Amino acid sequence: MDHVSHVHEQWRTERPDLDTSPVLVIGRIHRIAAALTPELTAVYARYGLGEGEFDVLATLRRQGAPYVLTPGELSERTMVTTGAVSKRLDRLEARGLVERRAAEGDGRSRTVHLSAAGRTLIDEAMTTHIANEQRLLAALPEADRAALAELLGRLAASLGA
Repeated sequence: MDHVSHVHEQWRTERPDLDTSPVLVIGRIHRIAAALTPELTAVYARYGLGEGEFDVLATLRRQGAPYVLTPGELSERTMVTTGAVSKRLDRLEARGLVERRAAEGDGRSRTVHLSAAGRTLIDEAMTTHIANEQRLLAALPEADRAALAELLGRLAASLGA
């Protein structure tokens, strides 16, 4: 019996009038997320990246060539404020991983470009990241992974996440 099952059983005893079965899903999602975070961030740290920096580089890289977005687009796609994006870009630019340039046709606007060094780093980090995610899911057969992905996708869509 895992911790969440134990909590569920305790509530069933103490409050049999409540259907506490949602705890079995929400509690496990919460605990899994908390357990996954250090497993994921350890990989990012090997490349000198925090979670936010990894997210920005990965977002730029997966756009395809020429690997350019505006700070506003990065904000939307990484789901953080433009202020947070700006701080991340400052750190990445200082390392030569991205470049901010004046937008073509509008000198007041900026675009963010993934540098060659940034592309090399995120490609290496992404390879290690995916191997790590494969390791973390190794306990589940492929069919179970697919079913879980489908279920979590439906839950995420229902929550607008």
